Amino acid sequence: MKAPASAPTPGSVAEPPEPRWLTVEEQRVWRSFMEGVTLLDDHLDRQLQRDAGMPHVYYGLLVKLAEAPGRRLRMTELAMLAKITRSRLSHAIARLEKNGWVRREDCPDDKRGQFAVLTDEGYEVLRQTAPGHVEAVRQAVFDRLTPEQQRSLGEIMRIIAEGLQPAEAGADLPWLR
Repeated sequence: MKAPASAPTPGSVAEPPEPRWLTVEEQRVWRSFMEGVTLLDDHLDRQLQRDAGMPHVYYGLLVKLAEAPGRRLRMTELAMLAKITRSRLSHAIARLEKNGWVRREDCPDDKRGQFAVLTDEGYEVLRQTAPGHVEAVRQAVFDRLTPEQQRSLGEIMRIIAEGLQPAEAGADLPWLR
């Protein structure tokens, strides 16, 4: 009996499957997406550096802390909410501590755990910086899109984010590294 054409013959090596290359339209969409994300991140980073002397990721951490009960979150939870590695979070919190905007507190229930706590000074910096940041976001994103495009963008990004956060144990997610 002859082996099927797709099965390797004894002593041969199976060829890897051909990659699923992007179509011309998919390449256009992908490149537009990447250009937009890169330029938006740079735009918001420059605005926040100019107005508050902090990068966009630090602003996001202050926002997450301001929205949390008691303006405090466990470091592991903050890393998960910010979608960053624990190492990057630790570095960022150290810089925010140096500015007096955040302090760390030991977790009373867990000797290894720590909380990040937004200080009154950090809250004030956030309060003063928020109007300019919201205006930069509005001008860069929302003023350019119709309400329908805004809804579509939100749905699309939610689908992408959910697909990149598998629920199974052992998933390689930034906050677990």
